[in-house]
Amino acid sequence: MRGLSIEDTTRRDWLRLIRSENVGPATFWKLINRFGGAAAALDYLSAGDRAGRNKQPLRLYSTEQAEREMEQARRLGARLVARSEPDYPGWLNHIHGAPPLLYVKGDAGLLRRPIIAIAGSRNASAIGLRLTTRIAVELGAAGFVIVSGLARGIDAAAHNAALATGTIAVLAGGIDVIYPPENRVLHGKIAGQGVLVSEMPPGTEPRAR
Repeated sequence: MRGLSIEDTTRRDWLRLIRSENVGPATFWKLINRFGGAAAALDYLSAGDRAGRNKQPLRLYSTEQAEREMEQARRLGARLVARSEPDYPGWLNHIHGAPPLLYVKGDAGLLRRPIIAIAGSRNASAIGLRLTTRIAVELGAAGFVIVSGLARGIDAAAHNAALATGTIAVLAGGIDVIYPPENRVLHGKIAGQGVLVSEMPPGTEPRAR
């Protein structure tokens, strides 16, 4: 289904569906396949509430909520990319439960290039940081985009080393949420020279695991 752009109303309905209570990626795609689209799936779920078909009322994400979220992202300079669209990273299609929508801020072209992920300890040793920097520089020179999670330690070292050749930060929180705080400057550099990616609504704080 890659390569097809979707209308803004469809994008909004996808957002409403994936943000609704108890709807994760697997349920999202089951509903899309069953009803042919997000709007029809939302109508069915809403009708189920009215008819008492649902065991308990579902909290559906409203049109107003979805539009507010999308407008907030636009103000932040981010775009909402659907899994069917060319800018959606193809490598996520190989992951079970890949999100149907992603916020993207920065150079979306990096999402279509070959990638290698680097991640490691937040409390890395000096030699670990040096090795990470060396590896990221060499991989970048070989044409790979470095993907990491913008955490302190190894993640930050990998991103910094790959700014000139391409880096992608996959964020646990909203696209605008800087965590850890000491990576504020790096967050801004990646938005300008690389690309930030998040499936969460703007303003969402990352949750500890």
